[in-house]
Amino acid sequence: MLMLAALMLCGCSSDNNEVMAQTRQEKLQITIGGATKTASLVDNAATQELVTRLQQSPVTLSLDTNGSFEIWGSLGFSLPTTSNQQMTAQPGDIILYGGSNICLFCGSNSWSYTRLGHIDGLTEEELRTFLHIGEAGISVTLSLAGTTAVRSIPASSASSDEYIALNGMRTGHPSRGIFIKNGKKVIK
Repeated sequence: MLMLAALMLCGCSSDNNEVMAQTRQEKLQITIGGATKTASLVDNAATQELVTRLQQSPVTLSLDTNGSFEIWGSLGFSLPTTSNQQMTAQPGDIILYGGSNICLFCGSNSWSYTRLGHIDGLTEEELRTFLHIGEAGISVTLSLAGTTAVRSIPASSASSDEYIALNGMRTGHPSRGIFIKNGKKVIK
């Protein structure tokens, strides 16, 4: 019995080491309902492009519950799926599905996915609470940990009546803080 347990532990450890060896240094922040958790990203073409997008500004999505094992929805853009493979997603996994959909798991499911990363340090029950399992239209903001500045704003993407906060969030009616409007700093 002890021998079997040791073999299972070694098998799990090598899988975990393989994933850890492929982890990027950047940490993804996931904000839902005012709570923010970090996630470790794997290093592949999809996460490289995602990080590049998030360096420009955070991305806010509306995700829905699928069964009781994930929340998912459209990213609004596509990422490369060169590492698409048949796999079983586990609680905490962040997965790209079909090139343009993101799935955040609190359960498990097998399909052809591209792994993006894993939410750090939450139990399955904590994931269910954080991900608002059972709800629809869940507002999720993805950003890079430590990103505190807008690096650039494409001229065509900013409307003239829109303010952009230093964290990249857009608003029509800012309350207090420092914002960018029409390429100029505005203090409210």
